[in-house]
Amino acid sequence: MLVDSHCHLDFPDFEGEMEDVVRRAGNAGIGMMLTICTRISEFERIRAVADKFAHIYCSVGIHPHEADNEPAAGCARIVSLTGHPKVIGIGETGLDYFYEHGSRQAQKSSFRAHIAAARETGLPLIVHARDADADVIEILRDEAGRGAFPGVIHCFTAGPELARAALDLGLYISLSGIVTFKSARDLRETAKMIPADRLLIETDAPFLAPMPHRGKRNEPAFVADTARYLAEFFGETREAFAARTTDNFFNLFSKADRAHART
Repeated sequence: MLVDSHCHLDFPDFEGEMEDVVRRAGNAGIGMMLTICTRISEFERIRAVADKFAHIYCSVGIHPHEADNEPAAGCARIVSLTGHPKVIGIGETGLDYFYEHGSRQAQKSSFRAHIAAARETGLPLIVHARDADADVIEILRDEAGRGAFPGVIHCFTAGPELARAALDLGLYISLSGIVTFKSARDLRETAKMIPADRLLIETDAPFLAPMPHRGKRNEPAFVADTARYLAEFFGETREAFAARTTDNFFNLFSKADRAHART
């Protein structure tokens, strides 16, 4: 069994196709999916996706792109939405200085509010980091000084400095289909730093389809292609790689019920 630890099933890219997308994922051996919240104002729709399928869970949070648009959603509001049994993570949150759709100050404030919520609830923080490594490291370290919190750097594309800092703080690292791209040599070198018990895999669907699907709409079934590539890269059997990344998912997202996985 494989787990897609980060996808966006509520996005319009999947409208009218949800049953087929879930079926194809099952056929590809994907036993569980985590669909990610990017706007708290749309949380009910995201939770509805998770409620519809026993093996799909969701998170609650605000993407850094939306930090200016949902400024009222602080720690207390995030925490108030985590009581539902299908909510197993906080985010995605973090910093994105590539597009900067959200002001840097708003992104930082939102990031800290999400960390506080992760610390209070014990639910894993789901971190988005793009072209902002130094500030992400600074905030993670500063907040860790206030108390530990679990988490994962999702869709990791940064360098060894962020990887090392995240791992030192006990966080996990998730690799997406980007790692299969020919141009991702530096990322693959950094991936060698990730301990066996701290690696997750994801699609970030509908974005970033792995080879051989690059350029197409991504979907959870394609996490099998990333897993196949990484198993060979790490010199493991596909079965062993699937088993350890699945175990890692349930170790981090401990609120998820493994009994609900589709096998």
